Amino acid sequence: MMSLLTEDVSLDEVAEMPLEDLSDFLDTKGKGRFADSEKLAKSIQKAIRSAYRLGAVMADSVDQVLGTYAMLIKTYTKQIKILEKSIADVLETIPEAKSLLSIPGIGPTYTAGILAEIGQIERFDNQAKLAKYAGLYWKKNQSGNFTAQNTPITKSGNHYLRYYLIEAANSVRNNIPTFNEYYKKKKAEVPKHQHKRALVLTARKFVRLVDVLLRNHQLYMPERSVSLEILNISNPFSAPRKN
Repeated sequence: MMSLLTEDVSLDEVAEMPLEDLSDFLDTKGKGRFADSEKLAKSIQKAIRSAYRLGAVMADSVDQVLGTYAMLIKTYTKQIKILEKSIADVLETIPEAKSLLSIPGIGPTYTAGILAEIGQIERFDNQAKLAKYAGLYWKKNQSGNFTAQNTPITKSGNHYLRYYLIEAANSVRNNIPTFNEYYKKKKAEVPKHQHKRALVLTARKFVRLVDVLLRNHQLYMPERSVSLEILNISNPFSAPRKN
């Protein structure tokens, strides 16, 4: 879409372009990512033909604005790549980074954010203390034998670390089956706030994995190389067990 805005071709020319040529253009610029480039080409041409035609003066102004936005997007994209390269270079000097980078779905940005906010893992006695520091814990909402299903997460804690852990957990669940299964299980437990609740609980589960890998200076290994005891945590919304 950026190429359509910045190439030396007008919308009218795109609308009249042979469907095969426009489809090839989309395949080339999209690097083959479009599932059905011909269908997309038809949709673009239909949108252009049915669009309201602006006058020459107004059309020129719109083109100038769109061109400016396109250049800004390209500039930001370039800066992001430079920052990502700088982050990757810094992580090469931090031994703990290898542990987090070994987790499927965790890249340099999430790794850098988590390590920057945690500091030395030895600051925390255990994973529960780390989770509390990140604000991933819940206040009990209980009266007698009743335990509320919707227990709000605490508002305290390190907001930046909580953000990185939740975002990282969302990526991890798409790459590690055990986390995805856990997410789906928690999502199906309640009728409201399903995604948000399940994702936060998945992040709480992810904290335990992060704590183990950093504390033991080890790499993530798939499937059962990480014990089920490490990966499974109790549901903070459930009633406490009786001894």
